[in-house]
Amino acid sequence: MVLIPLTHSLSKTQFTTPHHLLKTTSTRSATRFRHHLHHRHKQVSVPLSPGSDYTLSFTLGSPSSSTISLYLDTGSDLVWLPCSPFECILCESKTPPLSPPLNLSSSATAVPCKSSACSAAHSSLHSSDLCAIARCPLDSIEMSECNSFPCPPFYYAYGDGSLIGRLYKDSLTLPNSLSVQNFTFGCSHTTLGEPVGVAGFGFGRLSLPAQLSSVSPQLGNRFSYCLVSHSFDSNRVRRPSPLILGRYEDKENQFGNELVEFVYTGMLSNPKHPYFYSVGLEGISVGKRNIPAPENLKRVDRRGSGGMVVDSGTTFTMLPASLYDSVVTAFDHRVSRFYKRANTVEETTGLS
Repeated sequence: MVLIPLTHSLSKTQFTTPHHLLKTTSTRSATRFRHHLHHRHKQVSVPLSPGSDYTLSFTLGSPSSSTISLYLDTGSDLVWLPCSPFECILCESKTPPLSPPLNLSSSATAVPCKSSACSAAHSSLHSSDLCAIARCPLDSIEMSECNSFPCPPFYYAYGDGSLIGRLYKDSLTLPNSLSVQNFTFGCSHTTLGEPVGVAGFGFGRLSLPAQLSSVSPQLGNRFSYCLVSHSFDSNRVRRPSPLILGRYEDKENQFGNELVEFVYTGMLSNPKHPYFYSVGLEGISVGKRNIPAPENLKRVDRRGSGGMVVDSGTTFTMLPASLYDSVVTAFDHRVSRFYKRANTVEETTGLS
């Protein structure tokens, strides 16, 4: 098991008021939801922004290494970072990278066009096609002798930005000194409206957990994280949230004097978004009242519609209007006898 601290990005920025922060995160949650809903079979996420995301750090390269800080994102499956020289188009109002653009170390090598990693970065395009794009001669393609030809640049689209990058391999070292040789990552010299790097934790062979499990089987391709509650006051000291790679094999664990058995929820397979973590929603309880969820939220159909996506980059849970209205009505019924609705706050934050 490996423990890595996650840092909330609110500590790296200042918002005018808590209402401003809530407005920003609620708008962004809705944006991510819309893009998850309307894009099929494409690696599409949306920008990660301070105030609503968590970051992790590690070192990359040898013998000279650089400390890299990236945003954790369970909605994508690639680790990519800005590399020097770096240009971000239309980024005047955007948050700068968490770390200076990376200077590739002498140990970094380009991923060849014939590799499965190259195919994965190009939405499973066949390696022969990729090597042809890389200008590998036909006879070499037929003989699978294109290792000296690098993987062509890949394109990633985001909610209001995009990037072009190349795949490289280098050594990665986690805070507990676990080292991973030949770790595959994307290196981007040019982005559009997207200046920050991402550590993809989604399904897929290029995600950080998948690559760690291939060289460290004891981690078992598993991870978990606990996002510690915090104040919206950016001046307060915060405890880091733990990210755990791997897990204890015990089904029970000790919390204080109480022995607690873990409860597990199975993931749903989603052909529309195979790299997302989807779960079924049975219902929501408000006090003693249970509000059943619509049937389409309980399962994913053959077209990939339905279910709920677990997304580290979305602050607020997004619900269909009918279910949302039922929850709001039930909640309002329980608390309206004791509290008045804060209409002004609702108007300034976009929340209700």
